[in-house]
Amino acid sequence: MLRQRFVLDTTALTDLQARGAMGIDSLCEGMKSMLELIASARLKLGISCYVPFPSVYNELHEFAKNNACEADVIAKIDTWLVKKAPDRYNVMINSRIFHEYVSYMRERINKGMVVAEEAIWEGSTKCLFLSTKAENAQQIEHEIEKGVIGPIIGKFRNKYRSALRYGILDSAPDIDVLILAKELDAAVVASDFGIQKWAEELGVRFVPAHTFPMILQEYLAHAGNVNHQIKDIFQENP
Repeated sequence: MLRQRFVLDTTALTDLQARGAMGIDSLCEGMKSMLELIASARLKLGISCYVPFPSVYNELHEFAKNNACEADVIAKIDTWLVKKAPDRYNVMINSRIFHEYVSYMRERINKGMVVAEEAIWEGSTKCLFLSTKAENAQQIEHEIEKGVIGPIIGKFRNKYRSALRYGILDSAPDIDVLILAKELDAAVVASDFGIQKWAEELGVRFVPAHTFPMILQEYLAHAGNVNHQIKDIFQENP
């Protein structure tokens, strides 16, 4: 069997859907179960799971500590995940990719600006409407702040994040995951759509985080069946 290599984004161990597929609610228990699967796959099948160092490695440590995970979760991170710094100087990436990325980012920024303009316009219109019904300036200020500006700002923030961040690489760990996967000819495991999109652009294999536990379980189940078949063959033909 060809030994598989995977490069894990932080979401490979923290994805909510992955925990749901395993019937686990707790983040810490989900990380622990994933790491135990990874340990079995490494010992029995030689499957290696890498994390970029120090970016993703530090993120995983922070997730574990911030969620009050027990020390054995951190120990499993250090034991079963291969820490490697991506070779940012020698991994060659086609310049067309960066040209498209810059164009894509400009498009997203423009969309964010449109959303901001719509929010400002809506707020101004409602403020003018309410001001005609107010009895005094203090009432205007209170009504605008509590009834208009607050909800509009909340709506604006959600739309702005969606328009600007969805589908893009917005952190150094995201880029490290892709570079390391390209360097190792490995598959990327993540639940981030931005990583998925640019993995496709770079010709890197992509595995959704929520299917990763089932993939490892499938490998392990079939490896057990193969071992039993080989044992039966030798017993039949001593």
